[in-house]
Amino acid sequence: MKLASRLSRLGTESAFEVLARAKALQAQGKSIVNLGIGSPDFRTPENIVEAGRKALADGAHFYTPAKGIPELREAVAEDCWARRKVKIDPANVMIVPGGKPTMYFAISMFGEEGAEIMYPNPGFPIYESLIKYTGATPVPIELRESSGFSFNPEEVIAKITPRTRLIIVNTPANPTGGVIRKAEMDRLVAGLEKHPHVAILSDEIYSRMLYDGEEHVSLYGYESIRERVIILDGWSKTFSMTGWRLGYGVWPKPLIEIAERLQINSNSCPSAPVQWAGVEALRGPQDAVARMMKAFDERRNVIVDGLNKIPGFSCVNPKGAFYAFPNITKTGFKSKELEVKLLTEAGVAILSGTAFGALGEGYLRFSYAASTDDIREALKRVTNCLATAGVR
Repeated sequence: MKLASRLSRLGTESAFEVLARAKALQAQGKSIVNLGIGSPDFRTPENIVEAGRKALADGAHFYTPAKGIPELREAVAEDCWARRKVKIDPANVMIVPGGKPTMYFAISMFGEEGAEIMYPNPGFPIYESLIKYTGATPVPIELRESSGFSFNPEEVIAKITPRTRLIIVNTPANPTGGVIRKAEMDRLVAGLEKHPHVAILSDEIYSRMLYDGEEHVSLYGYESIRERVIILDGWSKTFSMTGWRLGYGVWPKPLIEIAERLQINSNSCPSAPVQWAGVEALRGPQDAVARMMKAFDERRNVIVDGLNKIPGFSCVNPKGAFYAFPNITKTGFKSKELEVKLLTEAGVAILSGTAFGALGEGYLRFSYAASTDDIREALKRVTNCLATAGVR
């Protein structure tokens, strides 16, 4: 069989590969502490589960409109007003199964041979994978530890060319936990105003996961570029609903029909009962979200303090999401080498910084969406493993 050549350009998400290796080692009887996967360890709040259960019992067994049920699109519009202070038309909202379809559709719309798409590096690996898959040239936006893993807006704008079709911005960010503040966003927008040919994908999947009084700044809040901004958001992280597969995109009016056509050609529509669970998540009590964020904040303090005590490690304090991204250059190990060593010798599953792009060399990603006991045990195992290797 002769496969399409573009498949050779398709990457992967290493978190799932590491998870599979960790599961295989567990099946062999090895004790594994998994801080590799970006999935909250909390159960989905019971009111949301009950809404999904009720929808099934009430007969939500069939196709829905491709863009999603009106009630959920209206709930998303309400949430956007509450959190972003921007009124949106529910007709411009499309519900999708998870966060990735919005990403896939946006990159597919603008990516082709001869085009350039800018993306954060280190950043979510599917950005670069999909850009290459479409034939476009990926242009990295460098995120630096010295600035809390934000970027220099002027450097970003300087990389825009007539071939630039799309720029991807992710805040709070995976894998770094970095947050782009308003001052940097203002400067970025001022530059983007001079390049009206460039669309923007604003990945805001962690927008409610902030610490130390940080505020989320959405590019959708800037009226001067709003007609070019696509919001990516969803339920997976905030409501601990990763397995439910529910996300959404807010699309500019000229693009929503194209997005809907892509949905029809791929997913048809999201799951009917899951959409009703999504309505309850947005409109129901938010106490569980507050409790989860309090726990994540406590775990953040434990893991950052612990990582900074490990010889050869240094870790900036992440301001968002639930990832720590320590610098490990002083250990003498390359990132991938240390990822493999910690899994096979210490029984700790984490991810190499290079799983998130070439600029992730010298870093590891630890997810603290795990119990405090697991975090403490992982820190102990990492310390002992490095001590055995002579890192002191």
